[in-house]
Amino acid sequence: MARTDHTPDERPARTGVQRALYSLVALSMVLGAAHHVDHVVRGNHVGWPITGQVNPFTYSLVVYPVVAIGLVLTLSGRAGNRYWAAFFALSTAMLAYFHVSPWAVEPPRDVILPYADPAVGYAAFAILLALIASVIVGSAYATLRWYRGTA
Repeated sequence: MARTDHTPDERPARTGVQRALYSLVALSMVLGAAHHVDHVVRGNHVGWPITGQVNPFTYSLVVYPVVAIGLVLTLSGRAGNRYWAAFFALSTAMLAYFHVSPWAVEPPRDVILPYADPAVGYAAFAILLALIASVIVGSAYATLRWYRGTA
């Protein structure tokens, strides 16, 4: 008879995903949501569903269903560290490209300067940097666990 009283650290063992990775997913989602709210509050680089324009903001909202699908697949044992490594790597590349690369669509000044109080602008930029850092760490962690095949 199969054992069903798994602890939270044992349940993900089928896919090798551990609590630390779930924490990184949660952290990146909270920071991502804060960054999306920041877009709306400062009123620039905002797209559908807030405005009628479809732009990178609109496409970036796909992250939420992708995470939900990933969690369902992970909890059911059909996805694991490889999925999250790919998710975090793609998130890292996109966030870096759109925000801090030489070709940035929304460079730091677009995050900082719309606010009358510079401290608020710098706080918004700090949230963005924390988001980028969280997906970099998530990418490295998931890739390492996938490469090692650890459970």
